[in-house]
Amino acid sequence: MAIQKFLSGNEAIAEAVKLAKPAVIAVYPITPQTTVVEKLADFVANGELKTEFINVESEHSALSALMGASAMGVRTFTATSSQGLLYMSECLHYAAGGRFPIVMMNANRAVALPWNIFGDQRDSLSQLESGWIQLYAENAQEAFDLTLSSFAIAENHAVALPVMLNVDGFALTHTYEPLNIISQEDADKILPPFKPFFEMNLEKPLSLGFSAGPRDNTAFKQHQINGMKAAAKLINEKFGDLVDAYKLENAKYAIITLGSISGLVRDVIDELQSDGVKVGLLRLRSLRPFPEEELRSALANFKTVGVLEKNLSVGAENAVAKEIKSALYGLENAPQVLAFSGGLGGRDISANEIKDIISKIIGGEK
Repeated sequence: MAIQKFLSGNEAIAEAVKLAKPAVIAVYPITPQTTVVEKLADFVANGELKTEFINVESEHSALSALMGASAMGVRTFTATSSQGLLYMSECLHYAAGGRFPIVMMNANRAVALPWNIFGDQRDSLSQLESGWIQLYAENAQEAFDLTLSSFAIAENHAVALPVMLNVDGFALTHTYEPLNIISQEDADKILPPFKPFFEMNLEKPLSLGFSAGPRDNTAFKQHQINGMKAAAKLINEKFGDLVDAYKLENAKYAIITLGSISGLVRDVIDELQSDGVKVGLLRLRSLRPFPEEELRSALANFKTVGVLEKNLSVGAENAVAKEIKSALYGLENAPQVLAFSGGLGGRDISANEIKDIISKIIGGEK
């Protein structure tokens, strides 16, 4: 049973975390993530959520505290954004390599300089190689749903990897919409009680966070890769596909997006298709694991595809576009891939600009 509430994306995530009942939450506020942890603090203060709520002095400390808590065998959560995520960078690799099933919400925001509090995706895309699962929500309802799913994915013993749920700053974090909030009973069916993959136990001692030299290091990385493959299988089977296709049938051209801009792109595609333009949308819900097989299957017979990302790789082609090109390489009749940057520093992307991008895709422009 679900009830409907009118919530922002940040409030939706806090509601989902409350239903997940983490034992430890470690937080350091940063715009535009702050209202997530403020709402969770309210839940703790009024008795709706029983957890060890730790106010720490930095984002680095937040993730460090959660690695310790996770090592003790409990469910954990944190949230961050932008410079905070970059400050965590060292710990991101520790958490993934240590197989700690931490869930973290990242409010996508531009990185300095210039200093900017508004939303683009340069923060999370700079951390693709950290070993974390990376999911991207399109709207507040999906942010709510994916929060619960993130715990279930991270804590699956075949996966045992941390999850970063990315939500566009302000466009989703602070925008309100009607949401369906499921009951605690239904949430418990999606997310059973936490069963640790490992835990520190003096009666059954084991070594965690150790060193590994040249002989053994590769084997540990292979285990992480196996966990990521298991995550792809689990997501496709239980939590929706890694990609979301929209009106790709009979289309010859496609635009690829991730995050909140996908809603506007859908509206533009509806308008263009009504005028006979054969263009569709492929939205990426996951960048790690990367949906290579799904991309090759969905785009096998397309002439040209364009990748629109809120990101800029200075001196090279953009991160997501490069990954799309790599996935399609060697495919017979592989489409031409064009890269587009937009929304940097929170700048609006208009419907007319989407139409201009699509015209360039159809024209096959470089």
